[in-house]
Amino acid sequence: MRAEYEAELDDVRQILISMANEVRDLMRRATHSLLTADADEGDQVLVDDAVVNTYHRRIEDRIYGLLARQAPVAGDLRLLFCALHIAADLERMGDLAKHVAKTGLRRYPFPAVPDELASAIADMAAVADRISAKISGILSNPSATDAAELDSDDDAMDELQRGLFVVLLSADWRQGVEPAIDGAMLGRFYERYADHAVNAGRQMYFLVTGEPLH
Repeated sequence: MRAEYEAELDDVRQILISMANEVRDLMRRATHSLLTADADEGDQVLVDDAVVNTYHRRIEDRIYGLLARQAPVAGDLRLLFCALHIAADLERMGDLAKHVAKTGLRRYPFPAVPDELASAIADMAAVADRISAKISGILSNPSATDAAELDSDDDAMDELQRGLFVVLLSADWRQGVEPAIDGAMLGRFYERYADHAVNAGRQMYFLVTGEPLH
């Protein structure tokens, strides 16, 4: 009976890892579709977000089943509640990747990102990818140190977002209102993506240490 219980707990961990990897891949493809005006890839991102949602439902079903049947305590209970929070953050990250893809599709066949913003968006996407890669790594090999580092990683994203607004609010901006709105929203999508990754990291820190990250 204990072996079956441990297998179910491990299944929750493995689903979370798969979900995190899928979310990372989704944002990478969403960014590529955005910057290259690749409508086919953008459409596929919208379809594949359903995979993330399926993972989320599977995790919820596993956890609620374990809570009902096994009445876990101590570390196991902490794992299950942390997993619920992490899955919710990962699901939201998938939604934000979908928003990025939708922005590109809305402007197709024209580029959604003007030249003035291309490097800033690419840099934000690179930071988002680095942060989501760290989440996948922490889920595979829990580390309180790596989880705590996510806060400083997020600082880089915040700095890039501020730089994006400097460009948008500059007197030299000549692209008009709609591209400016798209640029501001894209900055917000990447910034929130990183925030949710940080939230997931904080849950992992709590899981490993039993203490909240201050």
